[in-house]
Amino acid sequence: MKAGIHPKTVKTIVKCACGETFETLSIKPNLNVDICSKCHPFFTGRQKLVDTGGRVDKFKKRMEQK
Repeated sequence: MKAGIHPKTVKTIVKCACGETFETLSIKPNLNVDICSKCHPFFTGRQKLVDTGGRVDKFKKRMEQK
């Protein structure tokens, strides 16, 4: 690696909107995020489908026909 071209990394405290905090390395000293692995629906299994105009139902009906 070339010297002098990479940004300095510092210990960073990441704060989520759900209240979770953890420490990592970044070029910024503090990060505020809206969603983390503790509250993300993919990781928690509490995923909700937002159905606008019956799109999910139409898709499921098409898949059942095949």
